[in-house]
Amino acid sequence: MRTRLLVVLVALALTVVAAFAIPLFGSTAAQRTQQLVIARNADVDRFVVLAQQAVDAADPTPLAVDAERYSSLYGEAVVVVDARGVPLVETGGMTAAEPVVRSLVEAALRNQPAKGPEQLSPWSADPVHFARPVGTGTRVAGVVVLRASVTTAAADVAAGWAAIVAGAVLVAAVFVLLAVLLARWMVRPLHELETGVQAVTEGHRAQVPDRAGPRELRSLATSFNRMSDAVVEASEQQRRLVADASHQLRNPMAALRLRVDSLAAQVGGDGQRAYRATVAEVERLESLLDGLLALALAESAATRLAAGESGDEPCDLPAVLAERVDAWRPSAEDAGVHLAAAEGHDEPVPVRCAESELAQVLDVLLDNAVHYAGRGATITTGYETGDTTVTFFVSDNGPGLSTEDRERATERFWRAGGDGAPRGTGLGLAIASQHVLARGGTLELREAKPQGLEVRVELPLATGEKP
Repeated sequence: MRTRLLVVLVALALTVVAAFAIPLFGSTAAQRTQQLVIARNADVDRFVVLAQQAVDAADPTPLAVDAERYSSLYGEAVVVVDARGVPLVETGGMTAAEPVVRSLVEAALRNQPAKGPEQLSPWSADPVHFARPVGTGTRVAGVVVLRASVTTAAADVAAGWAAIVAGAVLVAAVFVLLAVLLARWMVRPLHELETGVQAVTEGHRAQVPDRAGPRELRSLATSFNRMSDAVVEASEQQRRLVADASHQLRNPMAALRLRVDSLAAQVGGDGQRAYRATVAEVERLESLLDGLLALALAESAATRLAAGESGDEPCDLPAVLAERVDAWRPSAEDAGVHLAAAEGHDEPVPVRCAESELAQVLDVLLDNAVHYAGRGATITTGYETGDTTVTFFVSDNGPGLSTEDRERATERFWRAGGDGAPRGTGLGLAIASQHVLARGGTLELREAKPQGLEVRVELPLATGEKP
């Protein structure tokens, strides 16, 4: 937007400057041309008077002396002829026999007005001729022709145009500077608002300056700051509610678990089915509370990292991946699933993520793959390094998920349906996604080929460079 506004303002400024400069060019050239015509016409009129005196006295000597002096002083030629076209004076290298002079003489003898010179320009070089008949009324006694140089006049026009160009450039520079300042004054609050909106979208508090820009933008910035405070406060209260509720419920849940366990020996055969169902529900509630507390901790860590607090030391992805695969291999064997070794390179790959968080993300992915892939399935893990990021994946050839289910899989409390599907809390992928997003990464669920589900996690390298 700033570029477009600058283009419009600069184009308008240059148009205004050109609208003033172009007429000044013409005015300067016309004024200097008029000065040349007035000065040379005055000289021609003086020679006309001298020529009339020479004709009347039948003595062209004074006229010739004056013409020679004029030519030597100004470097301009003068030719005077009588009524029959016979030259009386020829100075400065111009003769009456030249076609241009002869044409002017013939027109003047017929008492035809001479055409004025064209408007001068800096590149004008051809001399101009002035012709005037000698005599009064219709009685023409001779003709005076003067050839004037335009070199000095053209140089004056060039100097005038140069001054106009310099002034126009200076004014244009001032206008451009004003346009830049105006665009910055108007657009900077919009950029700050855009940054603030992105921060609020990511769940962070954002405060934009509310004393810059036009009055409307200042009012908008004030309203945005109030909205940001309200949104972040509501989000923080929600997070605290989840954390406090899950934490406060742990003690009553632990007490309930002890009471239920103490009833095991006192439940008869008829009540065993109901007792086992009760124990299963208590275990599910415990798992749900643990998941809620883990999610609250993940969101709290994301908030701290977004606020600029330094995270934990980076960890080595291949080492953590190999460790978690070894830890989950017994569970995979019990579930009838083959867990392949992690594929990759031998050199370390440091990622910008704490080891505990990376291990938790891998536990979620491997847990889902082991419990949902089905007996006889194969789970494959590995990673790929880029210039500034590394992507690791957990893929299986199980039943997979539909496109709609893959889009909802990271939502809180969402669980895959179907017969025989494990009853989880629906918080695992949500927790993993929070950890990944907090580290500036992405978590994506894809369809594996030829079938199954692949979860790909991209994290930034700790060094920012490919190992």
